[in-house]
Amino acid sequence: MSKVPEMFGMMVFNDKKMQERLPKSTYNALKKTVQDGEPLDLSVANVVASSMKDWAIEMGCTHYTHWFQPMTGITAEKHDSFIQPNGDGVIMEFSGKELIKGEPDASSFPSGGIRATFEARGYTTWDPTSPAFVRDGTLYIPTAFCSYTGEVLDKKTPLLRSMERINSEAVKLLHLLGKTDVTRVITTVGPEQEYFLIDRELYDQRIDLKLTGRTLFGAKAPKGQELDDHYFGAIRPRVAAYMRDLDEELWKLGVLSKTKHNEVAPSQHELAPIFTTSNIANDHNELTMEIMKKTAEKHGLVCLLHEKPFAGVNGSGKHNNWSLSTNTGENLLSPGKHPENNNQFLLFLAAVVKAVDEYQDLLRITVASAGNDHRLGAHEAPPAIISMYLGDDLGELVQSIINGTDYVSPRKERMQTGVDVLADFKKDTSDRNRTSPFAFTGNKFEFRALGSALNIGCPNYMLNTMVAEELSEFYDALKDADDLNAAIGALVKKVFTEHQRIIFNGDNYADEWVEEAKKRGLLNLKSLPDAFEHFMDEKNVKLFVKNNICTEAEFRARYEIELETYSKQINIEALTMIDMAKKNITPAVTAFVRELTDAALAKKALSDRIPTTVEENLIISLSNKLVCFVNLTSELEEAVLNATNFSGDGLKLARYYREGVLTKMQELRAVGDSMETETAADFWPFPSYSELLFSV
Repeated sequence: MSKVPEMFGMMVFNDKKMQERLPKSTYNALKKTVQDGEPLDLSVANVVASSMKDWAIEMGCTHYTHWFQPMTGITAEKHDSFIQPNGDGVIMEFSGKELIKGEPDASSFPSGGIRATFEARGYTTWDPTSPAFVRDGTLYIPTAFCSYTGEVLDKKTPLLRSMERINSEAVKLLHLLGKTDVTRVITTVGPEQEYFLIDRELYDQRIDLKLTGRTLFGAKAPKGQELDDHYFGAIRPRVAAYMRDLDEELWKLGVLSKTKHNEVAPSQHELAPIFTTSNIANDHNELTMEIMKKTAEKHGLVCLLHEKPFAGVNGSGKHNNWSLSTNTGENLLSPGKHPENNNQFLLFLAAVVKAVDEYQDLLRITVASAGNDHRLGAHEAPPAIISMYLGDDLGELVQSIINGTDYVSPRKERMQTGVDVLADFKKDTSDRNRTSPFAFTGNKFEFRALGSALNIGCPNYMLNTMVAEELSEFYDALKDADDLNAAIGALVKKVFTEHQRIIFNGDNYADEWVEEAKKRGLLNLKSLPDAFEHFMDEKNVKLFVKNNICTEAEFRARYEIELETYSKQINIEALTMIDMAKKNITPAVTAFVRELTDAALAKKALSDRIPTTVEENLIISLSNKLVCFVNLTSELEEAVLNATNFSGDGLKLARYYREGVLTKMQELRAVGDSMETETAADFWPFPSYSELLFSV
């Protein structure tokens, strides 16, 4: 462990390596591009490319790849070697042009109708703000991705645009407040990552896990998470070895992996990094998920990132800790000792409150997916109703501003442990609210509704953009004020008064909150189809077009892609379920009933006095359930076939899969799981929940 500082970032072409290897003029020009957004000259790119190639070859690389994030939700890469012909042999070359631009075939990536299948050309372009790195003998270059005609077809470009947009508006507002030394404002993110680890041999016996990431059948284990004994419990040796290797691999790649622990559900765990700039955090989180899966293979394990791989126990989320910081080192969401007198903090807080209220539908949309629909609102994750938690202290401050009453910041109390050998300490002024989807946690907001497999680019570019829009409105309202402090006070009061409905510091799981939220006029969008009814609302389209994040066509393409993905995922699940039902479960139960029948007949052949009641009752129960199971399988098949009737409308198709197919799947599963509890383990064709969740 003493070698960690030397290990950290060893596989990254980071700032330190660039200072060592690049001419000073080239390094300074590249830094200006990164920090100030200035265009990158090709001559500078050529020098950077040559140095990057030399370093990569020293690290054992023969190939490079433009690593990008298409609308599939995962990363993509095409590998090219450094070799160039040189007479009868080859030399290793890498030009600035190759660094800046790649040309992957774009025909098979989701485009939402923007591109036809025969229109294949697409471009990747280097993102110099995210450092290149080496994996498996290949130089990875983080890039953005667009079509031949310029439409944005990735998750990264809107994020980069939104970062520039919020930077521009925040700096303008800070200059108005007299902070003229601030030249840049960055959004930072620290995404906590939950995941499951299960044994590889058991995983290989579950076709549902292999094809869909979740168990489509599976009776609840006798023990689950009822005792809360797994949460923060001692980490088992096999998992500890995996976590140790994972940390080392991430540290080599410059990922700030900080915290690891057992989560609530059996076999569930969490990794949390230190926050960093949003686009780098996005790249690092995608990289983290890839490394998690690959490292698991080395330990005979499988890492599951589906939001709900197992019914009856908690699913996995990803907490998105979002904040704003200046180039001068100031956190704009830090209240300070006296937040009531901190106009800067109150302005930025008001902007976030207004943004979350006005665009609550968009925040819900950003976390909507087929997997996350199983999790949100299930008393294990924030509900589908978007609200904000500010805590008692900050909540009282906001209320005092609304009411026009005096407010005094409470002093931090000392926590009296009552044990002499334990040190007393100051406790925080507010508790945490783990049920809130969007909670203030001291100097940042924790957006807790993200699913574990989600690419964090989407929620962060939407969050950045909506806050940037509010900051722009604030600047326009304040720029000509004669008395700036009075104008700020009036604006903050107006915003808190008009948008206080979004603030809720209570129990978001309570049934009473659902009724209260309805009275407040807050949206309760329980599923992806419900949420996506609002995707193309005029205010949402206008927000992203006005701020130059997406064109209307690009925004609509994202709408079409997400709906199509949702329907396809449920279709794959339904087909997998049908396959399991017909080829595995029905034959298995039939075989067990035959065994029971043979046993009963054998007993009767010996003597009429030998009771066969147990066998007969079980035969009757399973036979009746099997008839129901087969009928429901046929109904599910028919429901899948009927989906073609809705193929012309993405939203109608998604709603049909939700209401017409998924409900049939749930009915089929209920009968299948009931049969599992009555079928001998030797006959049941799949590993049980007890085996899956308690074998590692």
